[in-house]
This record gives sequence, structure tokens and C-alpha cells, in this order.
Amino acid sequence: MTTTTRTPTPAPTRRTVPGVSRLPRIPGRVLPVVATFVLFVLLFGAGSVRYEGFTSGQVFANLFIDNAFLIVLAVGMTFVILTGGIDLSVGAVVALSTMVAAATLRAGLPAPVVILLVLAAGTGLGVVMGLVIHHFEIQPFIVTLAGMFLARGLCFVIGVESISIKDPFFRALATGTIELGGGVVITWSVVIALVVVAVAAWVLHRTRFGRTVYAVGGSESSAALMGLPVGRVKVAVYGVSGLCASIAGLLFSVYMLSGYGLHAVGMELDAIASVVIGGTLLSGGVGFVLGSLLGVLVLGVIQTLISFQGTLSSWWTKIAIGTLLLLFIVMQRLFTRRAR
Repeated sequence: MTTTTRTPTPAPTRRTVPGVSRLPRIPGRVLPVVATFVLFVLLFGAGSVRYEGFTSGQVFANLFIDNAFLIVLAVGMTFVILTGGIDLSVGAVVALSTMVAAATLRAGLPAPVVILLVLAAGTGLGVVMGLVIHHFEIQPFIVTLAGMFLARGLCFVIGVESISIKDPFFRALATGTIELGGGVVITWSVVIALVVVAVAAWVLHRTRFGRTVYAVGGSESSAALMGLPVGRVKVAVYGVSGLCASIAGLLFSVYMLSGYGLHAVGMELDAIASVVIGGTLLSGGVGFVLGSLLGVLVLGVIQTLISFQGTLSSWWTKIAIGTLLLLFIVMQRLFTRRAR
């Protein structure tokens, strides 16, 4: 009895064109961030072609100066959305932070104590909302909506009129600048915002807490079966959001040098739009802090284009943001379907 041995057929090799190297494939989870960056470059390029002086370094620096508080707010919102949640209270917490800061400074408390008080109030409110969401299993939309009304109402309990900030430390922070060379200057608020971005990126990508945030957003039930502290992480991200909202409130109080109950109306929607345009999936599990930063810069470029035009109403900013938000949500849906 003879046995025949079958020689294995060689695997088909890909034919490459001589002199042409293969382009590296971009991971699917990075594609939305790349799309946001390309959009930012296109918008900035369009402004540079149409308007004289648009490409100056100070115009670019002003994107960070005028949106430092929104950058910090978007960072906190990124943590929440990565877990599949939402936080509608952040705009009201910004206003409450300005009112607490202005009122306590007027009462004579020193600036360091005021800053700690504001940070503790914002973080505490976020933790309370996270506890309610987790233990009572209520939708984040409802809980944070209640938190929004609570924070906005507390603003008017403190005072109805605008309160001016005359503290030397806050005024020095508002007027202080850092020279970057070539006549370009930035404020200390920009430095604080970029530090927050760097710390958040490190936490999300280099710590166990950050990896758990992504795991909870990907599949909460799977994360629980893996033994991950799902409850603690869900509560913590709302605490992070509250902390970032209070920092943003301090930066906004420096930017405006006042506290007012009607500050930051609708800012929570700008933060959500920035995060979504930056490529973070509303369903959770996918997203980057850098993408949220790019999303804020895209909104800033749109506002700058409208201000350079001079004849357009500021409401065109909202129209453009709404259009981009819808476009990126559709793109997210297409990326999700292709991944499946």
C-alpha cells in the first residue's frame, strides 16, 4: 500500500508595483480624528486664501485663548461619553463656578481658598450625579438634566446681577501673557488647558482607570464579567466631568472677570459637539482627548471665519456646528457598520 504526500500549495503573494511602497493602513478608530484634523486644515486653509492676515501666528494662538475653557470642558465630557453616558450639567456648573468664585472673592476669602472651594463644589456635584446614575440605574440624560437645573438655580440664589471680580490674583491671571516669539502671545489659561489635555490623555492611555473607561464604554456587561470596577468608574467619570467643569468655570471667570448666572448658556452643547466632531462615539468605547481638542479648534476656526467675514450673523456659527455635528454622527454610524 503506497501513500501519496500532498505538497501544500503556496499562499498567494500580493503583487507589488516596483518603486511604489504600500501605504500604511490607518486604524478604524483613528479615522474620525484624522477626518477632524483634515477638516481643520481645510477650514484654516480656506480662511488663509480668502482673508489677509488669517495665517498670522496670533490668529492661531487666539483659537486657544478664546476657547481655553471649552477645551477643558470637552476633556471632561470625553470621559463621560467614552463610557456611553452624557452630562448636560456642565454649562450650568461653569456658571455656578463663576458665581461662587465672584461671591466668595467679594466676601474677602483669599484666592487659593476660593479655587479649592470651586473645585470641590464642581467635583462633588459630579460625584453625586454619578452615584444616582449608578445606584438607581437612571438614564444619565435625566440625572444630569436635573443637575443642570439645580446648578443654574443655585446661581440665582447666590445673586441675580452680575458680580465683578476685582481680586488682584484673578486680574493678574487675566492680563498676564507668555511670549512665544514673533509677536505671538498666549495667556496662562491656555497653559492650564493644555496641561489638562496632557494629563487626561495620560490617564486614559497609560492607567488602569483609563483602560477601564474604554472597557465600560465598549461593553459594560463584559467589563463587569471581567471583574472590572464598573460602578466606581462610572461614578468617577462624572466626578472628572464636574472637576473639569469647575476648572472651566474658573478659566471663564478669568476670561470675563465676572460671575453671572447666565454665563455659559448652551456651552454644554458646544462641548458635546466638540467631542463628537473630534471622533468620540456617542455609544462609547472609542475616542481620544486629542480629537476633542481638534473638535474645539474646528469650532473656533468657524467662529473666526465668521468674524473675519464681518457681514454674517453669529447664528451662522450654530448652523455650521449643527451641520458638522450631523455629518460626523452619520460618519460614526458608517464606521460602526463597517467595523461589524
